Amino acid sequence: MTRIWFQKHTVEGRLPLLDQWYADHLRRIARPGTVIDIHTLPAEAYPKSIPEGVVRFGAVETFFSHYFARQAYEAERQGYDAFVIGTSQDPGLREGRSLAGIPVLGYGETSFHMAGMTGHDFGIVGFIPELAEPLAENIKASGLQHRFRGFSYIQDGAQFVTKALQGQTGPFLEAFEEAAGRAIASGAQLIIPGEGLPNEILVQEGITSIGDVPILDPDGLLVKMAESLVDLKTLGILSRSAAGYWNRRPDPDYLDHLATVFWK
Repeated sequence: MTRIWFQKHTVEGRLPLLDQWYADHLRRIARPGTVIDIHTLPAEAYPKSIPEGVVRFGAVETFFSHYFARQAYEAERQGYDAFVIGTSQDPGLREGRSLAGIPVLGYGETSFHMAGMTGHDFGIVGFIPELAEPLAENIKASGLQHRFRGFSYIQDGAQFVTKALQGQTGPFLEAFEEAAGRAIASGAQLIIPGEGLPNEILVQEGITSIGDVPILDPDGLLVKMAESLVDLKTLGILSRSAAGYWNRRPDPDYLDHLATVFWK
């Protein structure tokens, strides 16, 4: 049995339909014998139904990054085989990998590398313009600027997304198709949904392409990549490196001690 900790960027219960979509989607994607436990942010993290209004700020994302890294550490302690970050900015990805010995994957990084590995120039379609900066930084860090064909944002997208997550998906789908069309006109051969919420709407509605251009399902990709990395380790094909500043870890008892000091 493979156990995957799926860390979301939302609060459970704010949008029951979204919670159900995530659960159904990931259950369908996972192979028999894989258990996926979905974890969310604390209810006090933000006041509205979606975090769109707060993730626009790097200061807020810093807190979320610390929380996600801590969750990765906790996932390993609880016996999970992999930890995945289900939001495109990949908060806490490097720190989580440093703290945990299990595979730690990010929505954005995994999507960018899949596009590059399959030879696709890619565009991102999202609804939070301020995320252009951190996503561009992450693409540069991945060495894939030459594949990137830019961001295409849905004007007033938050209202379309919120309505879609309440069951009114039509206006969002029309707006997404228009924005994706602009990305395709700029040379995108693959569309990556810019945030996790639009991705789940598209999956729910069975939208996998715009014309001849495929739309990636990053959440589904995360699950399959996590399963694969667990298999690769088991088979002796690939394991976690312990070389280098960010990969070396001190004695586990000392890490546990620090956790009691800083995470009271």
